[in-house]
Amino acid sequence: MLPECQLFGTLGCHLCELAEGLLMPFVENGLQVELVDIAEDESRVAHYGLRIPVLRRQDNGDELDWPFEAGQVAAFLRQPGFSGG
Repeated sequence: MLPECQLFGTLGCHLCELAEGLLMPFVENGLQVELVDIAEDESRVAHYGLRIPVLRRQDNGDELDWPFEAGQVAAFLRQPGFSGG
């Protein structure tokens, strides 16, 4: 079973759009990804502003910073102790 994830980004972010596109095949195969706009929260802007897009697992809090590729996302989703940030 795939872990639920969040993708931290913001509107108008070209890299965030690339990350969303890269995640689409995973979503089509059951991955649930909540898109989180960091611009709506000052603490998220401070934490993620220079790192977005960031994929975060909700089950263990692990984060995968951009740039990432499909193989890295697959490993990130499979490994409970992955630390790729």
